[in-house]
Amino acid sequence: MSGLRVVPAFRHGRERLYVCRPDGSNVAWYDRETGRVNLLAEDGRDDVLAALKPFLTGQVTVGPPPVPTPAELARLTLHPDDDLAPNRPGEALLVALDRDPGPAHRLRPDPRRRALAAEQTVGEALDRLEGAGWHTLHSVPLPGGDRIHHLLIGSGGLFAVHSLYARKTRVLVADPMVTLGRHEAEPVLRRLRADADRASYALTAEVHPVLALAGPAHLTVTAEPRRVRILQDPELDGLARLGGVLKPADVEALHAMARDRNTWARV
Repeated sequence: MSGLRVVPAFRHGRERLYVCRPDGSNVAWYDRETGRVNLLAEDGRDDVLAALKPFLTGQVTVGPPPVPTPAELARLTLHPDDDLAPNRPGEALLVALDRDPGPAHRLRPDPRRRALAAEQTVGEALDRLEGAGWHTLHSVPLPGGDRIHHLLIGSGGLFAVHSLYARKTRVLVADPMVTLGRHEAEPVLRRLRADADRASYALTAEVHPVLALAGPAHLTVTAEPRRVRILQDPELDGLARLGGVLKPADVEALHAMARDRNTWARV
């Protein structure tokens, strides 16, 4: 096999180097992230490695392409419009503010921007758990206009996380009511439990509710809330230490199900 050329490309967010024949057909590809050379034909192994030699770094595994898991197959067949995984923290608010930024002469800050700041702070903290084998979906839409701010999936289970802006504010939690500073108390925990129950129904797995406070000055909890964890944003990385609930294959399967917009259509 001679005349091979190497063509760089991006696929599913990963850089790959494809090894092609003169007619353009592929004989192998090198995935830099995983350090693997995937051969479509074993008899061309030496020629492929010779063509890739200038590009190979570190320890490399060579062999046939791995068989995709059911979760990977589900992801590959998912229509881009139905895939929730690309959502940014605060995606729904970002879209709403882009469509209607509101008057520029507001005397008071737009409350949507504070809510967005909370979702971005909490969302970025949860996204950092990705390296520990966890997945986070943001702005998961529910029928009726509701949404789950963040859905965290990992070895410790599933968590519906609600972000609340509380920077330099006294926060009083008296289940189910939450009071921010001098604002009127709202039944935040009741809504959060209801959203977690809807997520449990959609995914046929237990989903735990979490209230995440972005930057509170002082937190007072009158009694331990029923079923709800209350965490400040610096404490969210502690969720990664939870384990023993889901196997890696279960995590991937639930993530594949949850990222499909159609999963949430009837809850």
